[in-house]
Amino acid sequence: MSDRYEAQGIEAKWQKKWQASGIDAAVDDDERASYYCLVMFPYPSGNLHMGHVRNYCLGDAVARYKRMNGFNVLHPIGWDAFGLPAENAAIKHQRPPAEWTYANIDQMRVQLKRLGLSYDWSREIATCDPAYYRWEQWLFTRLMEKGLAYQARAEVNWCDPCHTVLANEQVVDGNCWRCDTAVQRKNLKQWFIRITAYAEELLTDLDKLSGWPDKVVGMQRNWIGKSSGAEVSFAMVDSDETLEVFTTRPDTLMGVTYMAVAAGHPLAKKAAENSPELALFLEECSKISTKEADVETMEKKGMATGCYALHPITGDAVPVWVANFVLMGYGTGAVMSVPAHDARDFDFAHKYGLSIKQVIRPLEGEWPIEDAAFTEPGQLINSAQFDALTSAQAKQMITTWLADNGKGGERVQYRLRDWLVSRQRYWGAPIPVIHCQQCGAVPVPDAQLPVLLPTDLQPTGGASPLNECDAFRYVDCPRCGERAERELDTFDTFMESSWYMDRYTSSNHDSGMLDSDAMRRWAPVDQYIGGVEHAVLHLLYARFYHKLMRDAGLFSSAEGGDEPFKNLLTQGMVLKDGTKMSKSKGNTVDPKAIIERFGADTARLFTLFAAPPEKELEWNDAGVEGGHRFLKRVWRLLEKLDVADGEADDAAVKQLRRSIHITVQRVTHAFEHGFAFNVAIAALMELTNNLQDYQPKGASGQAAYREGVELLATMLAPFVPHFACELGELLGMQQMAVMADWPQVDAAALEQHEITLVVQVQGKKRGEIKVAKDIDQQGAMAAAEANAAVQKWLVDMQIVKVILVPGRLLNIVVKPA
Repeated sequence: MSDRYEAQGIEAKWQKKWQASGIDAAVDDDERASYYCLVMFPYPSGNLHMGHVRNYCLGDAVARYKRMNGFNVLHPIGWDAFGLPAENAAIKHQRPPAEWTYANIDQMRVQLKRLGLSYDWSREIATCDPAYYRWEQWLFTRLMEKGLAYQARAEVNWCDPCHTVLANEQVVDGNCWRCDTAVQRKNLKQWFIRITAYAEELLTDLDKLSGWPDKVVGMQRNWIGKSSGAEVSFAMVDSDETLEVFTTRPDTLMGVTYMAVAAGHPLAKKAAENSPELALFLEECSKISTKEADVETMEKKGMATGCYALHPITGDAVPVWVANFVLMGYGTGAVMSVPAHDARDFDFAHKYGLSIKQVIRPLEGEWPIEDAAFTEPGQLINSAQFDALTSAQAKQMITTWLADNGKGGERVQYRLRDWLVSRQRYWGAPIPVIHCQQCGAVPVPDAQLPVLLPTDLQPTGGASPLNECDAFRYVDCPRCGERAERELDTFDTFMESSWYMDRYTSSNHDSGMLDSDAMRRWAPVDQYIGGVEHAVLHLLYARFYHKLMRDAGLFSSAEGGDEPFKNLLTQGMVLKDGTKMSKSKGNTVDPKAIIERFGADTARLFTLFAAPPEKELEWNDAGVEGGHRFLKRVWRLLEKLDVADGEADDAAVKQLRRSIHITVQRVTHAFEHGFAFNVAIAALMELTNNLQDYQPKGASGQAAYREGVELLATMLAPFVPHFACELGELLGMQQMAVMADWPQVDAAALEQHEITLVVQVQGKKRGEIKVAKDIDQQGAMAAAEANAAVQKWLVDMQIVKVILVPGRLLNIVVKPA
């Protein structure tokens, strides 16, 4: 045995052995129960950061634990390889994105393997691989046939220098996040997938996600945003057109004094044709952020259109205004404004001198409507035939009136908007559509899939190079044979990341998108791990995509489930000096440097021990060094093996074995209840201390010590697998530690024949006594009176009462004798 723990050599040795033995591969035809552990796959930036290390070590600990408990574990990895970052890097380095991306994948694969992560590399996928994206193209054509994928004009964030649509999250203070140029609102033709058709199922199925954090479920529920109310139709003066609005407060309808429409609404654009002042205002509105949080806090501005709508009940003319707080992307792009009963409408009306009409009063008392809007339910006033009704009664009766008179009716609305999936960028999966002047938008036939993205093009930062690639752009229409053009937009990268979890089950299945037998075995994912920043978009789209594939007949609910992820763990970020690590702040820690100095197992140990997984982890150099010292202390436990001088101490043996099996109990509980790995590792450290202090004497003493060191090695395996395997080999264990059976608690070892009772006098602790487990009150009192620490508190005292709490304490109540 080496006297020193040499991490580098040990880790290289065991990584070769694991690879040669194939122990990490999931087996499709296996009788063992299956378990699917998945960590969100990385974007191939070229270098791991400590956030990656923490994330992947969490997943690896879970996967290894489950294998040791007899499960057939699927633990795959891949690369979220398309997207704007790769394209920007390619522009910077003057290399085609494909070349840059694949080089980074090769580099990061080496880094992940260096960490000793137990991935099934035979299932590795890269989303930029045509063998992968061909199937999302195939599904998209099926969605077109069903009417679930469609092209429509939409108001979008547009960056002219970058020549692309930006997500709301990519607009910072009205400017492009990348080039800091002012963003414009444009009305462009875009491709959508009709996620709104699944809004109710996405909402109700949240109730099935008992293994998800309440916070994430709540965020999704809010994002879907179901509202029940009424649709109201306002006819336009001197026009056959109508203005449709949705309201959750039809009880306030009689208080409408103006209408507000978005700057992108057709009515606003038409009115601006004859008003240069209004046209300038619309241009100003096109440059503001459309984030709801920004809209809530910005200054509310508006301008009259000169148009009027007719109140559906009274017939009164109501002025129509353009307001910067109304968004085309939400609802109909128009709202009815009731300033007496909505705070925002109240402020706007005061700012622009619009009338305010109170139609609801409190059920008790009065409300000074000149000072503030009354926004609570109450009793209707100034509402003609609806006067004296409560808000609840009025909602129903006014909605019924609208339906009976063809001016609206009951309606459920969702905040969720259809998923815009097209991007005006090059480095993405081509949208499988051909535009023909005769036939319109034609799905690419199956026989012509995949539509291959040319990988030798060099983006410049302007328009996509696909625009200038005639070999890609111009094709014959698959229906009529006439000259046509391919769709030049590419898919949003959320398309690729929304179904990869299911493709891992069938990664080598060439004849279809998914193999239903593989889905039956593996899906849904048992444990999904990733950052809370993905709580809404990625997780919502993945849930939606899973249902789309189910409804396309790729699997049934019985085969793959209705939801893709049973359990979700959202891990906290890694911080340094109190802030998130970033290159711009100069506070990053290079995992490679840590691994080269201390070894991968030390890096793993620190990230798993320093904080609970769902909490933020503050980087601490001393903590890393402390983790390394702990491994060296465990290593030195080998020195006392087979040294059994003297006679065994039965009491000490029992005490050690109890300590060993309490540790098994605590570590197992940590894995089975929330992955509190910091607690588990603390328990292993405590056991190490007990083993260090123990002097093995006699055969039974040495046997207990060996049991403790072997079980310590076994329980360390999910956390520090190289170290555990080397320790196990030196101990002569029959199997590699990472493949050993997870230890079971020996209930007999936990039994206590002697316990410690706390002795209180007048409610204050005065001592402790060791007594038989089943001692009665009389025996406990005799032992207390014989205890020197207790005796002095009983001198010259009369015992009034004695209370024994079995197994815990003895309380003695006294008074002066």
